[in-house]
Amino acid sequence: MPVIRFASHDYRYALIGPLLWASSIQYFIVQIVAAHAWHTSYNLMQNPISDLGNTSCAEYRKRMVCSPQHGFMNFSFVVLGLTMAVGAVLVCRLFERTNARSLGFALLMLAGAGTMLVGLFPENTVSSLHILGAALPFLLGNIGLILLGLVLPLPRFLRWLSIFFGSMALLALVFFMTNQYLGLGIGGMERIVAYPQTIWLIVIGFYLLRNRKV
Repeated sequence: MPVIRFASHDYRYALIGPLLWASSIQYFIVQIVAAHAWHTSYNLMQNPISDLGNTSCAEYRKRMVCSPQHGFMNFSFVVLGLTMAVGAVLVCRLFERTNARSLGFALLMLAGAGTMLVGLFPENTVSSLHILGAALPFLLGNIGLILLGLVLPLPRFLRWLSIFFGSMALLALVFFMTNQYLGLGIGGMERIVAYPQTIWLIVIGFYLLRNRKV
């Protein structure tokens, strides 16, 4: 497996940026904790991720929502968005700058900002900002994955994984936006849109941590 070599003055970027991306694993852990705290049954296929951050305990869009750990979940959204954005700034510095690479990382920064909006404005509060926040990672973040898969000097497997994840998520976004859930439910289809991006951050973060040589 190739080793990415950085100049010694880039040590902080080679360590902190990938570490921030790898820490995205907290997002999945918090979801499990928040889902288990529900007074009613949380269904991965029928409940979108944002239901975990809903601050009410009532019927919401024909779904019964009651998430005692909504504060914990919304904090997780904000932390995820922050680590996505700051990580993108730092990881970008590890590679030779080109316009395409800069654009790809900029899209991930915007995706991170959007994810922060999701946590700051839960679905039952300012819905317009919540939807905008979700749209940024769903659309721009996944386009960024495809672009970085095409232009970053990563092993072939990781480049293809980036392109596959981004393409699959964008295709799922089309189905999600047209209410075609293919038997997966609104929650299941949303997860196909959202999860590949976070998994990618974790995989690339750990890869860069393991293969850096300063």
